[in-house]
Amino acid sequence: MRTILTAAFIAIAALASGQSKTDVTTDSVTVYGECGMCKKRIEKNAIAAGALTAVWNEDRKKLVVTFSKKTSLTAIEEKIAAVGHDTQNKTAPKEVYDALPECCQYERKKQ
Repeated sequence: MRTILTAAFIAIAALASGQSKTDVTTDSVTVYGECGMCKKRIEKNAIAAGALTAVWNEDRKKLVVTFSKKTSLTAIEEKIAAVGHDTQNKTAPKEVYDALPECCQYERKKQ
């Protein structure tokens, strides 16, 4: 059921944006965070980086995004890291991570 809803959501987003299915990519990436505030920040910045849709799962630490050729998964990860959330491929600047609210601070990989 969840898969059907996700596929429907992606199709609606693609149609609403004027993109054809072949112009839209769906991918996922690990993004570290801890709470609902993180979810809001992660999804908002994925959209700001050009994602058409963005859904972050707090338990799995997975962000599922759909995006057109106008952006890339790398650009989305860079935008998310810039606001304090490490991804599987990008590391947030220490000073930005340190400025996150305490509830948003997650255990970071050793750098």
